[in-house]
Amino acid sequence: MEQVLTREQRLSRLRARSSLPVLIVGGGINGISTFRELALQGIPAVLVEKGDWCQAASGALSRMIHGGLRYLETGEFGLVKESVMERDRLLKNAAHYVFPLRTTVPIDNLGGGLVNATRRFLRLSDKPTRRGALLIKTGLSLYDLYTRQYGAMPRHQLRNEAATRDRWPGFAPWVKYSASYYDAWISAPERLGFELIEDAERACPEALALNYLRVVSASDETVLLEDTLSGERFSLQPHVLVNAGGAWIDQLNQQLAVHSPPTRLIGGTKGSHLILDHPQLLQMLDGEMVYFENQEGRVCIMFPWFGKVLVGSTDIRVDDPDSVVCEAEEQAYILESLRFVFPDIVVPASAVVYTFCGVRPLPASEAKVNGQISRNHSLVLLPPDHARAWSTLCLVGGKWTTFRRFGEEAADRVLRLLGEKRRVSSSDLPIGGGRDFPAPSAQPAWLSALAQHYDLPLARVTQLAKRYGSRALPLLQQIQQHGEQPLQHHAGYSATELRYLIEHEQVCQLEDVLVRRTSLAICGELTPPLMQEISQLLADSLGWQDSQRAEHLQHTAISLAQRHGLHALASAFSQEEVQDVTHP
Repeated sequence: MEQVLTREQRLSRLRARSSLPVLIVGGGINGISTFRELALQGIPAVLVEKGDWCQAASGALSRMIHGGLRYLETGEFGLVKESVMERDRLLKNAAHYVFPLRTTVPIDNLGGGLVNATRRFLRLSDKPTRRGALLIKTGLSLYDLYTRQYGAMPRHQLRNEAATRDRWPGFAPWVKYSASYYDAWISAPERLGFELIEDAERACPEALALNYLRVVSASDETVLLEDTLSGERFSLQPHVLVNAGGAWIDQLNQQLAVHSPPTRLIGGTKGSHLILDHPQLLQMLDGEMVYFENQEGRVCIMFPWFGKVLVGSTDIRVDDPDSVVCEAEEQAYILESLRFVFPDIVVPASAVVYTFCGVRPLPASEAKVNGQISRNHSLVLLPPDHARAWSTLCLVGGKWTTFRRFGEEAADRVLRLLGEKRRVSSSDLPIGGGRDFPAPSAQPAWLSALAQHYDLPLARVTQLAKRYGSRALPLLQQIQQHGEQPLQHHAGYSATELRYLIEHEQVCQLEDVLVRRTSLAICGELTPPLMQEISQLLADSLGWQDSQRAEHLQHTAISLAQRHGLHALASAFSQEEVQDVTHP
């Protein structure tokens, strides 16, 4: 089995490096993609993230991998073309996590929105308006053109009122038509981000990625970093610094250029989503996504999510990315939008099992309507000056779907600065557990062969392959050698499985496991006893004392309440109750 570096071994390697070609700051999907692209070219870059991988906006996406249908209306044809191409690449390269998603658009009229759409296309209006069937069909026809050219998704369909009612009897009376087309969804975006890091370090063993490491300051030739877990500090001298800070790009630039802060680059907007436990709505969706405009013309979505329903989202300008949470007003707004499409659906507060939000790192814009701000990406190069000896490349904007292309462009710019050339293309390179992952038609035979080889139940092998793709194989080997028992408080996971994640996937905090290495939190499956059980596994693996475990439990419960609406967990872990659990 391949050797995995411990955190201390990673820090030791960092201590041994003073000068380096590239330092990437920001462990969201775009920073990770740039790290991978450079590692594929043999560049020993260092990637640091002040929290955990994909902790912020890259873990708060709508879980869609889409071509950007609505960007046609603003004339961003290049972005739509690129998005469709990258969507279809992910369907092939990350087939263990990215899947086709049939999508339906409810429509209330035949020819509405044509005049205003033309004005928006010509940048003569920012006003949102409802789109009619003819306008939507025109957009979907263009979408089909890109899709058929670069992929193999089915063509769109336009239904009349009778056919719409037959398929969607719960739609509101205002719905007169509907259109259906295909995009894609991603089941584990945070896990895919980590797999990209793992692939990068395998491609270039000198490349190094460290989470929980933040920039403290910069001067002359040196960038000062701090381990947020231990307080240890490290001085590095990069030739190129890549600012992949997302919504924090401007803050980081101010730290790096104390004497002359650059122009504002980011004008982020907050997007919030809800996870609902609502069997009636889940049955009504029947495996499809509904992509609709609410009363004010804001685009919203809802689609099945592991037996639950994901609903979103909002689009609110924010100045402080550190303070964002899904507010009660946003939750009410999203549920009201849902009722606009399905008026007979009643969603009690108890049906909301999880909330999440992130700040889209959109380019600074004077647009009056947030939906009109471009979702495209760009690179901004800040050359060396009297305050810093390195070039700074800022990654502005971007969509989750196009992370590979954005990382490729950023890496090519860095390679030119280093006087290097590209050696390897990532266009057709499988990611993580997508490597050697069979097509759906071949999966039953593959899973049966694995179950026989490892002498494990087919249901368990299938479950692990669904979670990890082909990366389940070393875990299956571990289980075969050491055995496993289901967790006492969750039969779907075992101690062996979670220990494997903790030891192999740079887990440093309890929340890393609950929110990003597993889907326990977002699927609404967390309970206080389960958190206690997993925290003990983590304490055993990382050498925490009882007091540390108690502190982590309380801190994690408070964070889950504040960030994700899991208030019952915070109530369960008051200081006194944590002490009782820790010291029986």
